[in-house]
Amino acid sequence: MKEDKHIIDIKNKRATFEYFLVQNFTAGLVLYGTEIKAIREGKANLSDAYCLFNNEELWVEQMHISEYRFGSYYNHEVKRSRKLLLNRNELRKLKVKSNERGFTIVPTLLFIDNRGFAKLEIALARGKHSYDKRETIKQKDNKRELDRIMKY
Repeated sequence: MKEDKHIIDIKNKRATFEYFLVQNFTAGLVLYGTEIKAIREGKANLSDAYCLFNNEELWVEQMHISEYRFGSYYNHEVKRSRKLLLNRNELRKLKVKSNERGFTIVPTLLFIDNRGFAKLEIALARGKHSYDKRETIKQKDNKRELDRIMKY
């Protein structure tokens, strides 16, 4: 799996709180040179990001990748649309499911694989209601309390 100690993992914690994650996919990203350098520095944020289809292609919107500090005038736009690379079967499956009521596609994890490529883990997700969110908070508090008891 991940042997290298310098691998970047940027998580979208908000996605697991706001959605039930039904199915996960791993997609490649089309990036500029300054974007991958900024990701390797850990300067990315997925909290407001979402995915949508445009002309049979999947794009991630509102993913924030900070400007690279040595980029000069070659720097990228911070919140530009970025194309996701998936095979045709995965794209077709995601398009059919995302057109159903209540489903959306959210990015959950941005990481650098062993070969040095940036990958985005996306999930087919169904939105939670407010009572589901309260239940999630209750479970998290119970787990924290149990861990605290087991520590002593």
